[in-house]
Amino acid sequence: MAELLSPAGGWDSLVAAVQSGADAVYMGFGAYNARRSAKNFTEEEFSQAVRYCHLRGVRVYLTLNTLLTDRELSGAAELLHKASRLGVDAVLIQDWGVWQLARQAAPELPLHASTQMSLHTLGGARRAAELGLTRVVLARELSRRDIAAICRDCPAEVEVFAHGALCMCYSGQCALSAVIGGRSGNRGTCAQPCRLPYGVNAPAAGGHPLSLKDANLSPYLQELEDMGVACLKLEGRMKRPEYVAVITSIYRRLLDEKRRPTREEQRQLELAFSRSGFTDGYYLGQKGPQMFGTRPENLPEPKELFAEARTLYEKEDRRTVAVDMDCVCRAGEPVRLTVRAGDQRAEVTGPVPETARNRALNLLRSRRETVPLAEDVLILSGDGPQQELESREAASLVRAALSTLEREDRELFVRRYYYGQTVARAAEEMGMNLSTAKSRLRRGRERLKEALRKAGYDVEEN
Repeated sequence: MAELLSPAGGWDSLVAAVQSGADAVYMGFGAYNARRSAKNFTEEEFSQAVRYCHLRGVRVYLTLNTLLTDRELSGAAELLHKASRLGVDAVLIQDWGVWQLARQAAPELPLHASTQMSLHTLGGARRAAELGLTRVVLARELSRRDIAAICRDCPAEVEVFAHGALCMCYSGQCALSAVIGGRSGNRGTCAQPCRLPYGVNAPAAGGHPLSLKDANLSPYLQELEDMGVACLKLEGRMKRPEYVAVITSIYRRLLDEKRRPTREEQRQLELAFSRSGFTDGYYLGQKGPQMFGTRPENLPEPKELFAEARTLYEKEDRRTVAVDMDCVCRAGEPVRLTVRAGDQRAEVTGPVPETARNRALNLLRSRRETVPLAEDVLILSGDGPQQELESREAASLVRAALSTLEREDRELFVRRYYYGQTVARAAEEMGMNLSTAKSRLRRGRERLKEALRKAGYDVEEN
């Protein structure tokens, strides 16, 4: 089955993607990615995100896919070192200088050729594979015939954009934003001037001749899988988490159930975000005016749809984590608990376990409150946790009282109240009549009670 790759522009979007069924997420931290205006992760947040994903079997791809200048390469090298240390599964690049840098700085990191490499021919895809890139992200403008031809003969994995924004340029290589507003789309700061109205040799009159509809290839997922497409990419790092959840969950169902979307699912995709509907013009090779569209102003938010999506990814952990736990308890050693989840491991230690035969005595001498001596068990009256010994006097008092008993009486008392044996079991092992054992225990308790009273303890009569 093809991998479902979802956007993670921030922590909430990451959770939305993972909990909605993404197999992998792409995200950035630092200054060298194509969505620098998204809520990119700090290094600490990115590290936490990688752990969160890997525990749930989700792969993480770092975006390092902008054009860089020579003076920025040292910063990119540092970023690659960090990515390797944090355990990312691959890095998306578009610059051949960065490719060379990555081979030197982090040779073990898998590299993916970003769509901004404009790979649109079999020759280009094969050359990228020969240079060690493990995946090529094809240009958005390719038709189904082009995609199929590349999949047949390209040794690298093939990734295709299945859903999201299209630009009036080739595979994101646009200079319009930089020229008009000084914000380069190739440097991650596109101002989207193509979404504005323009006129031809006249003032703009509400026309939007550069604004393309979003792509929607949801009806063709099985066809793409049959071609050999390894990954289906959902665009949207600038969009809200609810959008990510809706789109990801629908594509997840379609892939799992191997079917086309229903009319209701198509409606939900459009409600989540669209520009007067969607287009499959590039994929079908039917380019033309029908591919253009705009998003109406003041369009109401699909509150019900987004609320339902938010509930699913916030309240339901659909990606559970299998946890193995080992606890080791040995006499004279601290208790050790080890927890393993995926490739993560944590270990904590506790106090040295208390010897069981001392338990009853410790209970007895822990507090100067009412001490009931019942027929079956010694318990302390009153609430609250065990308290430390208030004085050594109490312990000495108990030992002194027990020492006055005859040897058999003392052994019986110890068996019953130190080791927790039943009276019947203790009598049997000592070769003693049950009624005799009960009498001896009663006599021992009376002697102990008398000693405690003389020392100022209150003793209940049970």
